Amino acid sequence: MAPSPRRGPGRPPTGQALTAAERMRRYRVRQRAAGLRAATHWQPGAAARLTPGLLKHRIIEARSLAMHCLIARKIAADPALLDVARRNLGTWIARYGNEPPRALEEWRAILARPWPEIAALITDPGESATRLRQSSPFAGVLTKSERRRVYEAFGT
Repeated sequence: MAPSPRRGPGRPPTGQALTAAERMRRYRVRQRAAGLRAATHWQPGAAARLTPGLLKHRIIEARSLAMHCLIARKIAADPALLDVARRNLGTWIARYGNEPPRALEEWRAILARPWPEIAALITDPGESATRLRQSSPFAGVLTKSERRRVYEAFGT
C-alpha cells in the first residue's frame, strides 16, 4: 500500500498516529506529572461568597465593558463618532453650571487626550475605568440593534 499523498502543511504521515483516547491518556499523565489534577466537582471559594445582588452588579459591569469595547471598535473605524461623546459631555456639564460632578470633569480631561489613550481607558477592566464607565458620555455611539445584541449576549 502506497503512502497517501501529503495534504497541506504539517508533518508527513508516519502510520503511527495515536487514537484520541490515547492522546487524552498521555495528556492526563503529563498534567498529573506537572502537579495538576482534573476538576471533577464544584468547590466553594470566592464565587460562593457572591450574593445575588453582587453577581448581578458584576454582570452589569461586564456588559458595560463589552459595550465600550464595541464603542472603541466603532470609533477606531470612524473617528468622527468621538464627537458624539464630546457633545454629550458638553450638554451634561452645561446642566450643572459652575460645579459639575467630579466624574464629568474627569471625562472632560479624558476626552481631550489622543484617541489611543481614550480607547485604552474605556476598554480597561480595572476599577477606575469601571467606575468611569458608570457615567460614560458615549451614549448614542452604538445603534439600538448593537446595544440589543450586547444585552442579549448577557441575558439581560
